[in-house]
Amino acid sequence: MAARATWKGFLKISLVNIPIKVFPATESSGSIAFNQLHGECQTRIQQKRWCPHCSREVPNSEIVKGYEFEKGRYVIMSDEDLDKVRPESTRVIDLVQFADASAIDPMYVDRTYYLAPDGRMAADAFAVMRDGMQGKVGVGKLALFGREYLVAVRPHERGIVMHTLHHAAEMRSIEAIDELSAVPAKVKPEEMKLARQVIQTFEQPLNLADYKTSTAKDCSGSSTQNRGEEVVTTMTDAPPKVVNLMDALKKSLDAVSAGKKKTAKATTEKPVAAKRKRA
Repeated sequence: MAARATWKGFLKISLVNIPIKVFPATESSGSIAFNQLHGECQTRIQQKRWCPHCSREVPNSEIVKGYEFEKGRYVIMSDEDLDKVRPESTRVIDLVQFADASAIDPMYVDRTYYLAPDGRMAADAFAVMRDGMQGKVGVGKLALFGREYLVAVRPHERGIVMHTLHHAAEMRSIEAIDELSAVPAKVKPEEMKLARQVIQTFEQPLNLADYKTSTAKDCSGSSTQNRGEEVVTTMTDAPPKVVNLMDALKKSLDAVSAGKKKTAKATTEKPVAAKRKRA
């Protein structure tokens, strides 16, 4: 089934404006969602807006928006006030800077979208800018649906992808993690050597398609057999705690080596067994 564009706009680079269509790069159907139910009658729970001061449910007509400038003190913002500061939707991806593709830290990426040319007339300019951006990433702003987004644009295969980014002010500094203060700055060379050997034994070409979640499959399969019944799964043993790092690394190497020998032995015995069967 062909993908549908969520909105249309323009990719602006200096005086060049390319009509584009925007497509989500992720599938919401790939994840599984749960509803909250009352365990006794299995009725879906309703979420109600409750005022603890008045001890009653509050209708939408009585709800206002407020900005907390001090603990427990708010400035009420009306729709007219918000309209004054809300950016006008232009549907223009305005790129104002280019940098090396590696300059964007993956931590800043929020969501990813595909960009495609809107019409045959835009396809040529789209291809030229795509190839011209090879190895680079463009950074700019997008005003859409009354909100301004920080975005990054880069070429990807035959198309272009756009990432919405978190602002630097949204990112929590790693210095705020107190537990990291106990992590040593230097490690023992012999431990690091063994650790690299263990890591190298697991190195292979990466294909994320090989990793699939079993949650959705297990839930959908059990739903036909356990309608209205509690699904019980077996508990797995917790991994043992590491007492001595060197011993754990050595045992890891031994386990990997034993597994490879077992696999190699099985592959060499299969042809012999096949010959005997034919005889």
